[in-house]
Amino acid sequence: MADLTYSGADKEQLVVSLAAIVCASSGQDVTADNINAAISGSGNSVAAYWAPLFASACEKADGIDKMYPKAGGGGGGSASSSAPAASTAAPVVEKPKEEEVDALAGGMDMFGGDAGGGDY
Repeated sequence: MADLTYSGADKEQLVVSLAAIVCASSGQDVTADNINAAISGSGNSVAAYWAPLFASACEKADGIDKMYPKAGGGGGGSASSSAPAASTAAPVVEKPKEEEVDALAGGMDMFGGDAGGGDY
């Protein structure tokens, strides 16, 4: 496993982000005080502006859960099933494909001759 080390603003952003996720996951409000408590409980420290900044962003987004995907929320599942799934969607009606018309058919090629080939 790679040894990841962060410093400066990168470390502070990571610490504050994880602290906000811990607050939300434990059912606590994502406030600056709760974020700071999680940060100090983890033995880390960040600049004073980070916690209020993240708390404000979470409040404006109506919760942190909208900022990261839930586990198992995407990807393909198993295609096998013992019973067919009931479909409530309307059947898809395919439109007949229109035949493409070559704009240069019967015209000139890029060298000024007829499109029949010629001796270049």
